[in-house]
Amino acid sequence: MPSFDTDVPALLLRLDPNPFHHGTLGAIRSLGRSGIEVHVVAAAAGGPVDRSRYLHRSHELPAPPVGDIPLLEKLCDISERIGRPAVLIPMDDRGAIVAARLAGRLLGRYLLPDQPADLPERVADKAELARLCGELDVPHPATVIPGSAQEAAEAATDLGLPVIAKWSRPWLLSPSTGLRSTTLVRTPDEARRLYERSERAGSALLLQRQLPGGPDTDWFFHGCFTHGGGCLIGGSGRKERAWPLRTGLTAVGRWLPNPQVERASLRLARHLGYRGILDLDFRRDAHGRYHLLDFNPRPGAQFRLFTDSSGLDVVRALHLDLTGRTVPGRRSTPGRVFRAENYALLSAVTAFAERPRTALPNVTRGCTEVERAWFATDDPMPFLAMTGAWLRRGARKGAYRVRAAAPGSAPHTAGAVTTHRVGASQQP
Repeated sequence: MPSFDTDVPALLLRLDPNPFHHGTLGAIRSLGRSGIEVHVVAAAAGGPVDRSRYLHRSHELPAPPVGDIPLLEKLCDISERIGRPAVLIPMDDRGAIVAARLAGRLLGRYLLPDQPADLPERVADKAELARLCGELDVPHPATVIPGSAQEAAEAATDLGLPVIAKWSRPWLLSPSTGLRSTTLVRTPDEARRLYERSERAGSALLLQRQLPGGPDTDWFFHGCFTHGGGCLIGGSGRKERAWPLRTGLTAVGRWLPNPQVERASLRLARHLGYRGILDLDFRRDAHGRYHLLDFNPRPGAQFRLFTDSSGLDVVRALHLDLTGRTVPGRRSTPGRVFRAENYALLSAVTAFAERPRTALPNVTRGCTEVERAWFATDDPMPFLAMTGAWLRRGARKGAYRVRAAAPGSAPHTAGAVTTHRVGASQQP
């Protein structure tokens, strides 16, 4: 194992209110097992993640919505409690964007990658990403930013229905809007009505040509970069199963070398002079080109997939880099499999229900090591807490559906835009 500066703690920042964010648990375990004191400040305190034996302390955020100034005050307050500088690691896009904006005011309290304050916001912005791909000639799905509701309807038809609709800055979406960051639009009228909600969404609407999915089409790249876009550690992986099916987050993924994905990712990081952790999503088209779909300026939830034989991963590499320690050369172990047990189960059951006569593929066949998101023999409580919470949630949903199906129940509201989750950077 590399030599860590265990006198420097880590603070994980998560503004996403999802209490089942297994990426945060992975970071807690990775750093905690290295002897580093781990703190978490999160919008969803008290969830299964907080049950980890490797978590030193959990800190609650102010009541939402959390603006930059209240968050700055909270981070300063936590710094006083910790009593010494700590490595700050955002675990979601909004956290990464705000942390970069506040970096100059957090000097002396936290260690953060030295890069332009607006860089995480630029790469996380879907419209900016489309323009960046055009500049670098990186394949990207054909994208239109309509200027009116009528243009939205026309663009949807021109791109070829159904199309993907995305809000340019999804971190600005309020839960009260009922809008999803990504939507499948099936008719011109749906595109028109979605555009009319732009003001509530807080950012521009993008319409994007849908690339067909299927086996071997969805890939990702995780990496940690130092000064000038130099790659400390990185790897490409394939999404074997997703939840929701075919279009959601990685339920099961495999570490597989992919030169095209790796070259595109390294080129992009070097062009930007990116420093820190990134998570990129790609989809292969019918011509074998890999289109960049999303740029997430933080660890992906499945980052522990890319753990080499010495235990090095992107989170550990960032701590080493920011504390001035040497990051050792990678001892690659491609073939590892990552499994998020809760989402993998949902994906498998749903796939079996859709294809009852077809056996499900054994996605772990030939694998020497499986990295599980929740279960760990040295840290079992998060898995037990997650299982109990999911069973309770399932019981509540079942009871709700029984009541909704009962005679005299209120009908569903008609006329709303039909939205289908087709992929997002955050977990449901």
